[in-house]
Amino acid sequence: MQANDVRVLKSAALPTLGVGVVALAAATILAGGKGALGAAIGVLLVMVFFSVSVVAVSYAARVSPQLMAIAAMGSYLVKVIVIMLMLATFGDTTLWNSQAFAWTVVVGTIVWTAFEVRAFLKTKMLYVDPDAKVPGHGD
Repeated sequence: MQANDVRVLKSAALPTLGVGVVALAAATILAGGKGALGAAIGVLLVMVFFSVSVVAVSYAARVSPQLMAIAAMGSYLVKVIVIMLMLATFGDTTLWNSQAFAWTVVVGTIVWTAFEVRAFLKTKMLYVDPDAKVPGHGD
């Protein structure tokens, strides 16, 4: 993983973890232990899903720039399938508070996305390789 990718990952993960702690506290107060469990599972789901995407795209970028888009789309497809399976499996669960889970996932996703965008905007990355050799131009 490149230093820029680690910086982006930390820039998004830390605020999301902070929001998760607040959601956990709020869910515990409002819905008790089941609310706390729902919030904990929700923030864990968000952090794992988004971290896997960042790591997959980062690894793909080292292999080939063209592979980045495939890795991004592939990790997105896997996440959609996993979340559909989770919702189908645990849709009617009484193990945790589903509202605490849902709100934590929504807020965590918004926070992660916002801070990931912020980190990318602040990162000074070249989008053109200045040392690239153009075929047919020069030696």
